[in-house]
Amino acid sequence: MGIRLAPILIFLIAIDLEARPISYSGASTLMAFSDTMKNSVYYHYSPSYKYSLGVELVRDKVQKKEYAFFRFTSLLNRKNTKRSQRNLYFQSGISFNESRNRFYGIHGDWETRRWYTGFNYKKIDTGAVIYTDQFYQFGVAPYVGEYGDLHSWVMIKTRKNFLESDWSTYPVLKFFKGNALIELGYSKQSHWDAHLMYRF
Repeated sequence: MGIRLAPILIFLIAIDLEARPISYSGASTLMAFSDTMKNSVYYHYSPSYKYSLGVELVRDKVQKKEYAFFRFTSLLNRKNTKRSQRNLYFQSGISFNESRNRFYGIHGDWETRRWYTGFNYKKIDTGAVIYTDQFYQFGVAPYVGEYGDLHSWVMIKTRKNFLESDWSTYPVLKFFKGNALIELGYSKQSHWDAHLMYRF
């Protein structure tokens, strides 16, 4: 498979989106992830704003294997107010290659135009080992942009997985404009933690 993130990064930089694992009805989303555990490219389609179906191609850095997941994500709860939005999602995936290679978990966020909080908990069963991957994220927008502006966030992320006996806490920068989002973080323990997204 040989997943390479550089061409995707260049493509995305050339493009007001929020990092939602489900899009509006009839929309598609392309994402790329890179961290200490994996590199992956993930495409999903949302028949409804309540759920999405997709495929994720993964290069597993721990097992040194490549495989693909069929993924399903469902919106469990959403609350909108005049100043904020809250979301809670169920996420799951099963490998095309090995039925015992699967995951499930929850993902949530709450945000205003100024503040952001989010979390993710995922339990992964590779068939050889079972582990969890979890993080919490907190952020602030240094300025409140208007519709169509470049939006920026300064965040702190704390993350733990079975490779790291302790929590790893590090800064993250997030930028989005139009239909594109880039999120980059780095720590000595976790190295690069990157999330790229384009919605169409």
